[in-house]
Amino acid sequence: MLVPLYKLLCFLKKTQMLLLCLGVAYLMAGSILLLQRSTIRVVQTNPAGLPPLLSLAAPPAARETTGLGTRTRPRWATAQAASGGGSNVNQQWSGSRSLGVQHLHRRWFHNLLPESPEQRVSLLRNSRHKGTYIGCFLHNSSERALGGTMLYDLRKMTSTLCQDTCSESGYQFAGLEYGAECHCGNRISSPKAPEEDCSLVCRGERGSPCGGVGRLSIYKVEEQLPGHRKFRNIYHRGCFKMTKSITGTFPVYSFQPNLTMQSCIETCTDKELPLAVFRKPHCFCTQTSSLFSVSQAEDKQLCVERSDLNHTAAAASTGPAEHNHYQVYHTPVLDSRCKERMFLPQRSASLVALSSFPGAGNTWVRHLIELVTGFYTGSFYFDGTLYNRGFKGEKDYWKSGRSICVKTHESGQRDIQMFDSAILLIRNPYRSLMAEFNRKCAGHLGHATDAQWSSKEWPEFVSSYAPWWASHTLGWLKFGRRLLVVHYEELQRTLLPQLRLIAAFLNVSITEERLLCAQSNQDGHFRRSGAQQPSTDPFTPDMRQMIDSFILSVDQVLQSRNFSGLPQDYLPR
Repeated sequence: MLVPLYKLLCFLKKTQMLLLCLGVAYLMAGSILLLQRSTIRVVQTNPAGLPPLLSLAAPPAARETTGLGTRTRPRWATAQAASGGGSNVNQQWSGSRSLGVQHLHRRWFHNLLPESPEQRVSLLRNSRHKGTYIGCFLHNSSERALGGTMLYDLRKMTSTLCQDTCSESGYQFAGLEYGAECHCGNRISSPKAPEEDCSLVCRGERGSPCGGVGRLSIYKVEEQLPGHRKFRNIYHRGCFKMTKSITGTFPVYSFQPNLTMQSCIETCTDKELPLAVFRKPHCFCTQTSSLFSVSQAEDKQLCVERSDLNHTAAAASTGPAEHNHYQVYHTPVLDSRCKERMFLPQRSASLVALSSFPGAGNTWVRHLIELVTGFYTGSFYFDGTLYNRGFKGEKDYWKSGRSICVKTHESGQRDIQMFDSAILLIRNPYRSLMAEFNRKCAGHLGHATDAQWSSKEWPEFVSSYAPWWASHTLGWLKFGRRLLVVHYEELQRTLLPQLRLIAAFLNVSITEERLLCAQSNQDGHFRRSGAQQPSTDPFTPDMRQMIDSFILSVDQVLQSRNFSGLPQDYLPR
């Protein structure tokens, strides 16, 4: 009796295992079918010479904030941080395999590849751009086609947007890579690649070539007559006295009897140099250096007066005088010495917060920190707009230890004590409230309309956010372990000394050249223009009375903790 039962039991166990194996085989067959279909898509769009790539399922789309919504983090941020983001490629791999890894990385995070062969671009067909298409060029770590500034827009990049950006920044060529990255330059420094390598389409424009993996689709931007080119990010650095021995070391010199400030800036921009040193009829172009520190600038009137007195004598000579005063201007060219950024080479065991009330200029300070240190900053949240604009630390898990500091607006005790130290950024609450309301209504660089300022949302916003401005600062002063208090207004007035303090607090050694480079590129693409303001004062007397009381409370606590008090211009005293 026992033998038949034993045989029956063995049979049932075998049947159970058989069913389990069949179920696993069924699932594997389905997975292989999906992988095969995805692999076919990748191979169809692979640049020539690349090995076939495995296909990975795209991660869940990160939720983005719109309107008056709140910031959120993607669920897959931790996994992405643990994997390292695919940023480190073994040096012993072949060049084609490195490009393959880059291609796979881009597919995972940005899903840039076309969905079907019909969507692949005909390079000379259906192009809608203002400039002239030049061709497809190599652009990798060893051979970079264009060496100027870069712009990221992973959602709506177009060839026209890239060309306009490069033109306004003073460049003659615009190159698109990965369908989402824009590179600018005044000369092409790499050989051509096969046209089929530039097969990706622009994210915001179906029908124009937008590069490939390690390849740039390069356009010659629309030419304008000399003197009519419109540049952005040009500003006057000051009037400086220099000797002939100093100006003789500058890499570019131009003598033009009819020289103008505009033509000198154009000359230096074409040479991809960030400084134009001008004194009619002499124009010099050079890199940023300690020679042009703000502390060494002289009275601007000296340049104007002496230029008028000595113009005839200078025009008669083909060389500059032994001693002269020169006007110095920043051209739109990005100083390349502080362009490259990276994650920390070794994970830090200490978490440093960059804490501020919303609207206090956190994004701008992150931009400055990345310029001066060369390391990415992270975020407690995820903001797709900032990631698309080049803040690569947005997608890194905030506890990964790979960022030099981490943005946060949190002010609860538990949130504060998760950090070992913090840079506490404080801004005038009136300015902060207006900046945050602008962001909620119109994004990082937009402005709220007069209708929005006069709507019922504005008083409700002030009544809920103004107390938060005070509680945020007071919370960090009470529970923060190690603090550096930075006032936004002081950072604007004395940029270099404040950046030195921040770098020392972060325990990062910085060179004088990198510091000056950060100063010359301080505005970046992340500061809202202050030109557009509400037509009427948005703050009522009741609002001002409430906000002024918060200012006094914060000022008293700052001084009681041996920090400098709030700047005098916060309110009349």
